[in-house]
Amino acid sequence: MSSHTDRLAALRDELARRRLDGFVVPLTDEHMSEYVGAYAQRLAWLTGFEGSAGSAVVLPAEAAIFTDGRYTLQVREQVDGTNWSYQSVPQTSVAQWLGEHAKEGARIGYDPWLHTRGWVIQAAKALRAKGAELIAVETNPVDAVWPDKPLPSAARLVVQPDDLAGKNSVEKRAEMADWLTAQGADAAVLSALDSIAWTFNVRGADVDRTPVALAYALVGADGTADLFVAPDKLTDEVRQHLGNAVRLHPRHAFADYLSALGGKRIVADPDRAVAAIFGTLEQAGARILPLRDPAVLPKAIKNGAEMAGHRAAQARDGAALSRFLHWLSVEAPKGGVTEISAQEKLLSFREETGRLRDLSFDTISGAGPNGAVVHYRVSEESNRPLEIDSLYLVDSGGQYQDGTTDVTRTVAIGTPTAEMRDRFTRVLKGHIALATAIFPEGTRGGQLDTLARQFLWAAGLDYAHGTGHGVGAFLAVHEGPQRIAPVGGAFVGGDEPLQAGMILSNEPGYYKTGEYGIRIENLVLVGPREAPGAEKKILGFETLTFAPIDRALIDLDLLTPAERAWMDAYHAKVAEVVGPQLEGAAAEWFSRAVAPL
Repeated sequence: MSSHTDRLAALRDELARRRLDGFVVPLTDEHMSEYVGAYAQRLAWLTGFEGSAGSAVVLPAEAAIFTDGRYTLQVREQVDGTNWSYQSVPQTSVAQWLGEHAKEGARIGYDPWLHTRGWVIQAAKALRAKGAELIAVETNPVDAVWPDKPLPSAARLVVQPDDLAGKNSVEKRAEMADWLTAQGADAAVLSALDSIAWTFNVRGADVDRTPVALAYALVGADGTADLFVAPDKLTDEVRQHLGNAVRLHPRHAFADYLSALGGKRIVADPDRAVAAIFGTLEQAGARILPLRDPAVLPKAIKNGAEMAGHRAAQARDGAALSRFLHWLSVEAPKGGVTEISAQEKLLSFREETGRLRDLSFDTISGAGPNGAVVHYRVSEESNRPLEIDSLYLVDSGGQYQDGTTDVTRTVAIGTPTAEMRDRFTRVLKGHIALATAIFPEGTRGGQLDTLARQFLWAAGLDYAHGTGHGVGAFLAVHEGPQRIAPVGGAFVGGDEPLQAGMILSNEPGYYKTGEYGIRIENLVLVGPREAPGAEKKILGFETLTFAPIDRALIDLDLLTPAERAWMDAYHAKVAEVVGPQLEGAAAEWFSRAVAPL
């Protein structure tokens, strides 16, 4: 089907055939994943939008696409405004828009395997107020008109060794079993793919950029489990690793298995389990306990082995990034370097480690005005050269078996303007304020977010994204429940108390539309701190990411003595961790890049 206009028309024909007056198309899969396999990229196929978060609604005479502030520019470049109206979240929502635009008596379809129960309740309520109704479909109408829809990945599972996991699967399930017993529950549904990977110490390759496998699981209060995964994805090694206490079933048998749980008390996570799971359990007569997936918090609190692995991955990744920054310093001023060639070169340095399994997300390689697009992804059409006297923003990361990395550096190509240096230094001051924060146990990420924004706010500036997200251990680069973000609005999840062992990003930024973008991102580890006379347990951050920060962009007059001292100490640590891995011209450049201010 040639154009996105044709695809929209075909979907409308299919909806009419099913007697539906509309349909909602979210960007997710049956596991509420952030990044999804090619088979689940319905939103991109229908609209052309390639961001990592969004939804669409198709009605007979109008259609709307919903994105947040990260994608304001991107959605307009990729999605035809003659077919789609652009809607900004959280200023509006799919449910609110449906309540305003659906006709009286309309039947609006949704796929119950792609939405949470909370979303269904909210949307149904908004439609009821218009005399319209929300209808669960048995099969997805987008799939019916997508002729060359890819099949789900057939990649096999692999074992994540216990020495890297730090705890074996039997121990993890025993701790879950104790928790389930305390809740008076018989079992917990695990449908989030990273929760399943973590619980069973397995990894996969079914989703781009996240090493997980398509599966469902139930963990019982006796420590045994049922794992639902395509049989041909299981090797003898994985079967032996899982052991006799894990009963194996085909993935497609999951819904039928839930239907047989009548009378059981089952934990299901309202934020992570789709509406279809709740509906099937309710129809079966199970008693649902709507509690958080029991893997979420222990997965977020890294153990000693995971921390050690992460530090090793960061040291390796920092050397690859430093080699790239050296290459950039030589080649970019000559001209001829583009966003795509730069991104490919950075990938090659990571691949040269011999340990890279995948990128942790699609690299954001933004030159000049493209750097102002927060979640920019370069294409052949948008590819820009790195021009002299401009800024280049590169946000990238790797998946290594011992850790997941995520780092952003902003680099001056040529001579930066006074304004660029001012903005960069304000972002840096915010980054340092967060990196050096100490706070009492029980503090939430939302309480710390202001520290990173204060110097931008003082100049009447801000940025439209969260300041920090959790990061997994050879798992999802965006991992909950912890975040550093304003509470409410688009920034769901800034209210989880931070605990020792959690890893987060520290990534304030500034974006001048049409001109340039700035972001400085390191990963940090929450750990105990000493404070003289402290009356509570005190926590702080250890910086885990090591790569030079561009000294040419720092306005020294804006830094306090303490901030200068932090910069010099940080670069000294970068020299210690990364320096021994470099040689030749790269080592010479590096020693200048990390010299004291």
